[in-house]
Amino acid sequence: MMNKSYEPPIHWNDYEDIAMALYEKFGDDFTESKIYRIRFTELLDWVLSLPNFEGTREQANEGHLEQIQAAWVYEWRDNQD
Repeated sequence: MMNKSYEPPIHWNDYEDIAMALYEKFGDDFTESKIYRIRFTELLDWVLSLPNFEGTREQANEGHLEQIQAAWVYEWRDNQD
C-alpha cells in the first residue's frame, strides 16, 4: 500500500516542483520583482534545503537557477487573483 505522504524526490530539472515548494515556503513574501532580485547563492541554498530535494550543489548551474526563478514567478502569478 502506498504511503499517502510519500513525495517523490525532486531533482534540479523539476523546475515546477521546486517553484511550488518555494512558493509554499515563502508565500507572497516574494513578489515577482523580488524573486528576480534573489541572488543565485541564496536561491541555491534554499533549493538545497527543500524537503525531498535530492540534487547536489555540484550539479547546480546558472541555467537551472534561471529556470527555477521563472517557474517561481509563474507559480506566484498563478496564486494572485
